[in-house]
Amino acid sequence: MRHTLPLAPQFYVTAPQPCPYLDGRVERKLFTALQGDQAIPLNDALSKQGFRRSQNVLYRPSCAECTACYSARIRVADFTPTRSQKRIIKRNGHLTREASTPWATEEQFQLFRSYLDARHADGGMADMDIFEFAAMIEETPVRSRVIEYSRPSDEGSSTRRELSAVCLTDVLDDGLSMVYSFFEPDSQINSPGTYIILDHVEIAREAGLPYVYLGFWVPGSQKMGYKAKFSGLEVFRDGEWHDLGDPQRYSNRTDPMSSKPISDQVAQITLPDVSPTARKLV
Repeated sequence: MRHTLPLAPQFYVTAPQPCPYLDGRVERKLFTALQGDQAIPLNDALSKQGFRRSQNVLYRPSCAECTACYSARIRVADFTPTRSQKRIIKRNGHLTREASTPWATEEQFQLFRSYLDARHADGGMADMDIFEFAAMIEETPVRSRVIEYSRPSDEGSSTRRELSAVCLTDVLDDGLSMVYSFFEPDSQINSPGTYIILDHVEIAREAGLPYVYLGFWVPGSQKMGYKAKFSGLEVFRDGEWHDLGDPQRYSNRTDPMSSKPISDQVAQITLPDVSPTARKLV
């Protein structure tokens, strides 16, 4: 018997689970699979509509009473580093960058474990083993790159370098999407997370790509607050991208009327080269 993939993506909703950004909240996600010949155009199209990739899945928050998660991206042409960000670039001038195909290494995993143990020991990824890590890096049906940042060795060798930071990055038709990054915990004084974003802005500028996608910005979430410090930042709200403006005007209060029904959300998704009537909600 011959089996074929469905012509249109099928969308699903996860069961509620604890929110990783705001204490006492529950999250729910709308998601679809990335597969077949449509994987790259689907990733391009849905990234423009607030979705994020995790391995072979695209997802977007779709919580019942909360709309506090905003997908965020930097307009490269309108970005100007602040004085503080210029200092961060200077402090990380000793790092060298190398991009490669998505292939997991033991050195990457050791850095990843050190990062999780120091910063996210109680997070959802805390128990990941090397096989799950390899899947996160390598299971990508789209155009992806691993961006490694290395520093001079502590042993004083002029040629040997040590891995300092890593970012798994998708290359979209309109920008770079930073899927996941991690770095040496001891380098926190140099703000490596901010530096990686700044460097991706430069990579996008050199490549002529207009946007750098940062994932989600959540007002009131301390771990997400740094994203609002980048100029040229846009957030996806009410089906469109808007200038962030003053971060203080955004609220994370719950409101049972704030979220549209799932069926309406799915109906408003624009798919690549697929009739709007063909999408399915399961």
